[in-house]
Amino acid sequence: MLKGLCVCPGSFDPVTIGHVDLIERAVKLFDGVIVVVLNNPSKRGCFSVEERLDMLAKVCLHLPTVEVDSFDGFLTEYIQKRETRIVIRGIRTIADIDYEFQMAQINRQMVPEMETLFLMVTAQYAHVSSSAVREICGFGGDISAFVPAIIVEQIHERLWPHGRMQ
Repeated sequence: MLKGLCVCPGSFDPVTIGHVDLIERAVKLFDGVIVVVLNNPSKRGCFSVEERLDMLAKVCLHLPTVEVDSFDGFLTEYIQKRETRIVIRGIRTIADIDYEFQMAQINRQMVPEMETLFLMVTAQYAHVSSSAVREICGFGGDISAFVPAIIVEQIHERLWPHGRMQ
């Protein structure tokens, strides 16, 4: 196990089983994990930051070394504020590698001591994304294979225009 804290940033709009898998794997690597919802004002989420924090708190309840937080601004500012330097990012696709590599380079130029560790997503979750969950749910589809059971109803109540799941 590595000493210290790491940060797992994201939008988590909504939380998926892939997110939870990544968080659980980070817990095995670090003493503590801060899962942070980065509030990007240029992106309007389907769920409020407060709702995303609530979902994360529910799905991470079994992980005592996980803290859930939110932040407005640059990830580099958050890292410095929390006095950590490690960021964990999940990689699902080749497109993710290109984008995440660029962001890691920019962040490191801004804060040279910042390190980004990439974890390949567990193969069985590589196809799962928040946008797919939103689309499936918006058409009334079953999202139970893509999100933790404890938040399925919460997501359906928000995204399925026809009311509660039957």
